[in-house]
Amino acid sequence: MWGLEELKGHREIVDRLDWEMTPELAVETYLEWGTGWARKDRAVRFADQESFYFVIYDWEKPVRVTLIRRTMKEADEIAKIHAPAEMVARAVAAAGRKPGVGVYAISEELEKWLKEALGA
Repeated sequence: MWGLEELKGHREIVDRLDWEMTPELAVETYLEWGTGWARKDRAVRFADQESFYFVIYDWEKPVRVTLIRRTMKEADEIAKIHAPAEMVARAVAAAGRKPGVGVYAISEELEKWLKEALGA
């Protein structure tokens, strides 16, 4: 499992990060075959298609930002990034769901922080 510094060294992944992908959109894009009309241009187009995107698992202690590699077959955790705790907490709170039980998208604030930290 990579940290921030290891991920920075993999430009081939950093340059392919999908900043618009969310946990919900990943399920819709890669797993929900019946909702193709709602996917518009996000539908999987070929068998080996993959996305790299960040999520927050707020049950982890300490809570970190996790980089996911998603394909039609699987989701792999690639990196765990220790982001500022207050930013992570705000992202979870903004989702309006009960803390400690969910998978959350990163916020714009976290996206900006990650882009700066990764030089993306």
